[in-house]
Amino acid sequence: MPQKTKMKSWSELKQIGNDLFKAGQYGEATHFYSQAINQLNKDNPNNVEDLSVLHSNRAASYLKDGNCTECLKDCNTSLELVPFNLKSLLRRAAASEAQERYKWAYVDYKTALQIDANIAAAHDGTNRMSKALTEADGPTWREKLPSIPTVPLAVREKLGRQPAGTAQHNGAAQSHKPEHSEKDVRQGQCLKEEGNVHVKRGEHAKAVDKYTQSLRHDPTQVATFTNRALCFLSLGQFKDAVRDCDEALMIDRTNVKALYRRAQAHKELKDVKACINDLHKLLEVEPKNVAAVKLLHEVQKRK
Repeated sequence: MPQKTKMKSWSELKQIGNDLFKAGQYGEATHFYSQAINQLNKDNPNNVEDLSVLHSNRAASYLKDGNCTECLKDCNTSLELVPFNLKSLLRRAAASEAQERYKWAYVDYKTALQIDANIAAAHDGTNRMSKALTEADGPTWREKLPSIPTVPLAVREKLGRQPAGTAQHNGAAQSHKPEHSEKDVRQGQCLKEEGNVHVKRGEHAKAVDKYTQSLRHDPTQVATFTNRALCFLSLGQFKDAVRDCDEALMIDRTNVKALYRRAQAHKELKDVKACINDLHKLLEVEPKNVAAVKLLHEVQKRK
């Protein structure tokens, strides 16, 4: 008589989804998150916190696959279950931005910053949305915004205490900047500016040296990593360029310069798949980025 297969628990299904997500198998991850959601709804529908996380995780998979409509639905459900879920706010903002729903993206980025003012991705998103809305609606664009909810103090204190390590996979991830002394920050900025001068002179090796010194003082500056990556590209040190872009994207996963320069490095390293993947991620953030579209067409022709 055949042995009956034991049904997996919702937490086991969630873990399988997490592993698949990390492996870049977003469609399969979505499937297992859906199973986990169904199982948890059967077992304990009052477990709103875990249900919220599952919907948020599935939203991240949809976002990675470019299915922004389903991502938005899952983020909405997650936020109905647990209002002000930080990862869901960031994922919903990214999906809204990809659909050019800039007002709603701006609201979510600003709401996230009420919870944690150190999220680089939210700061960058707010700046992008401000620029896009100014271009679309003129200087009075703020008058046309939906209302930005006020995050209660108790919620800010609770969510603000969560360690950075609790942030899971996502296309608009939470990035925290560690504390550095004002002296270190100032010194890092001065060295970065010296590096910029060398770049303008075409002295890329000297610029690398200055940027390296700058990062020893302040390793939180995305621009310093992307600037050094640009120099490495010019020097033909493509693996070093990839590493610097990786560092930048750990701080801000939607940084356009880091994604573009890593795509350029992957192209030179003959890693076409990685190049195309980075360009697709970039175009989720800036669908009309001319340089990225041009490079994507160029690489796809070579496949």
